[in-house]
Amino acid sequence: MTPTDWAVLAAGVASIAWVNWYFFLAERGTVVATVAADVTITVKGGYTPAVVRVKAGQPVRLIFDRQERSGCSEEIVFPDFGIKKFLPAFQTTTVEVTPPAPGTYEFTCGMSMLHGRLIAD
Repeated sequence: MTPTDWAVLAAGVASIAWVNWYFFLAERGTVVATVAADVTITVKGGYTPAVVRVKAGQPVRLIFDRQERSGCSEEIVFPDFGIKKFLPAFQTTTVEVTPPAPGTYEFTCGMSMLHGRLIAD
């Protein structure tokens, strides 16, 4: 292999490592919601904040502010609540949920590459 081949190979491995870190390991902020609170979550390469703490049995209104056109982020899915909503680019979309019991409720994009958590205490 030539030095150019090694450089291309190294750049490819570094790119793969960065993508995996960004989508699966990078920590995003946490927010604590009060009773019947509105929480705005920015959607841009991930969810910010990616963790929202709420009270079990209390309704929360999550406002997803999508700031990109990426195909991956065009849908939000809450499997535990049976919710799947389209998120128009550069607009806000409201999702209202009431966690019935303490626990962690995951939310993802339609491709399951972007992840967030709703933690009910």
